[in-house]
Amino acid sequence: MSTQKPVRIGVVSTARIAREKVIPGFRTTPWLEVAAIASRNTETAKTTAAALGIPTAHGSYEALFADPTIEAVYIPTPNDSHVDLTLAAARAGKHVLCEKPAAMNAGDAERLAALPPGIVYLEAFMVRYHPQWLKTRELVRAGAIGRPAAAQSFFSYFLDDPANIRNKPENGGGGLWDIGVYPIVTARFVFDAEPQRVIGLIELDPKFGTDVLTSAILDFGEGRHLTFTVGTQTVPHQRVNVVGSAGRIEVLIPFNAPAMQETVIRLDRGTALGDAEIEEIRLPACDQYGLQGEAFAKAIRGVEPLAYDQNDAVKMMKILDAIVESGKTGRWVSL
Repeated sequence: MSTQKPVRIGVVSTARIAREKVIPGFRTTPWLEVAAIASRNTETAKTTAAALGIPTAHGSYEALFADPTIEAVYIPTPNDSHVDLTLAAARAGKHVLCEKPAAMNAGDAERLAALPPGIVYLEAFMVRYHPQWLKTRELVRAGAIGRPAAAQSFFSYFLDDPANIRNKPENGGGGLWDIGVYPIVTARFVFDAEPQRVIGLIELDPKFGTDVLTSAILDFGEGRHLTFTVGTQTVPHQRVNVVGSAGRIEVLIPFNAPAMQETVIRLDRGTALGDAEIEEIRLPACDQYGLQGEAFAKAIRGVEPLAYDQNDAVKMMKILDAIVESGKTGRWVSL
């Protein structure tokens, strides 16, 4: 790290993902210092700050944005607030790491074009920084599976609590927005390409109005397909297979990789059925939230630019919008 000072970051809200995953992840890297946390309730901010050992608690998001000691913010609030809070923070001079999805739709995301010059912005797809995904992409690029042909992903959990934000469509709830983004972003990552057209099948919960089972096919051109299913009222499971003309890579825990534990991907060259001659590749223990935070901080310090910005976020939202449109019409939608 040489003589670089850590980036002083503040957390916008006391959301569970921040408390349990992202803040602990930030603390695994010397590039970040979690210096403040904010809530719309002053007591909640103070209690959470004390519990997590964060020195400063703010009773409003606006107070955090106005704090001159804070350089950057992490935003894990409900999806419908992401763009407004991002722009407010950026106009106050704060760099922004915002949870996925960046917005409610592509039109909403396009408002991010108003980010002031010099502001570092990153949509929080931590998987892009995990060694298992970097290795998977490296193997695909090196021809380890031959010509890449298909990515097949499944991601699900069971959640039927009507009070949970993930079951509220007005806040951007539903499986596609919450977890469907992960099969899409990892396929874009591994294929080094963008989908050209999509078709989707969406089942809505009759009470919540959110999608509880969504399947889609994304055509990336040149004979490359992503097929995925995500569910919010099905047994918890996740797995990804990337298949080519000469091999297959299986990512065992592709999205919620456990922090500070070794992970495994499997390389199968198809010489025997039933995984009889599969090769296991073990990746070192890490915290993907910490690695993402470190990349964000390095970009702020001018050490290494990010590969992604608000334009990437707009691309993702256009894909989600197209899947929703296809789910309504039953037709392919071009991008």
